[in-house]
Amino acid sequence: MRRITLYLFLIATGLGLAAPAPGDGTVVERMPGLVAFWTFGEEPGQPRLSSGTKDRHPLQEVGGPIARVAGGPFSGYAAELNGRQYLRIVYAETGNLNISGPRAQVSMFAVVRIVDLKQSRTIAGMWSEGKGRDDDTGTRQYALLMNMPTYGGANQLVPHISSEGGVTRRADGSAFPWCADYAATRQPVPEERWCTLGFTYDGAYIRAYIDGRLDARELDPAKDKREDRYFTEGGPDGRDRGMNPYYHGRGIFSYDPDKHAHTKIGGSDFTVGARMAVGSMLREATKGRFGGLAVFNRALTDAEMLTLHQAAAVEALNRP
Repeated sequence: MRRITLYLFLIATGLGLAAPAPGDGTVVERMPGLVAFWTFGEEPGQPRLSSGTKDRHPLQEVGGPIARVAGGPFSGYAAELNGRQYLRIVYAETGNLNISGPRAQVSMFAVVRIVDLKQSRTIAGMWSEGKGRDDDTGTRQYALLMNMPTYGGANQLVPHISSEGGVTRRADGSAFPWCADYAATRQPVPEERWCTLGFTYDGAYIRAYIDGRLDARELDPAKDKREDRYFTEGGPDGRDRGMNPYYHGRGIFSYDPDKHAHTKIGGSDFTVGARMAVGSMLREATKGRFGGLAVFNRALTDAEMLTLHQAAAVEALNRP
């Protein structure tokens, strides 16, 4: 039966028709801590709705209808982003996606086919950077990002966590020009093929996963442009923070409209495929296909992340 389903899927994909999806979305829906799970099976012009959760978390199109193409892991379809469009939930409607606080945990899992890492930098998250370098008005919280070369993340998967919302600050209050708190994988993000990308944050460490596996990487301060003592001595017991896993340990920024009314630009929307960066939503908007995206309010284990990867069946999507 599995061979027949795969055969029908490959035939229909070649014809541009819907087909039985090769993956198993129920595995994602049963994973404890699920906040939202989008499978992108809706037609253009329709909000993308979460499956298997109480809150539907409708993702609204920005920039016009977003194309739906055959060949997704869970619904049989995928949303195709062209670098000029994205999906969002406005801040006031983010609900339990608004994960924040000193003890907050979060995980994200995505099934994507990325095109052009030079431009494509964002998977999803609540991450508004404001105007750019040295601007502290941002309201960053958590995000799964790609290709951030400033601190050793060129072409790699670089999940970010921010406790300040704006730029990263050292213990003495002095500021970095950017948010510097992110893990970075050893290998680059795959291009032009289906893959799974994910991260976890357990309140202490950020961990980045490619195709279901933690892509561990040790810190090389000179090579990774992280020679500042913040990186080399800011980890537990005065050790370095690492690269993947990366030690953060300060929680996730919480936007308070009373406290931050005069210092911040406003709470961040939840966005897919783009983020506010250097004053623009589209400068680093992603090109590629999104077949699945899940957010959890806890840190998944290595085994759970691998289980999600296996449920996506990307090997079937990548067969010619």
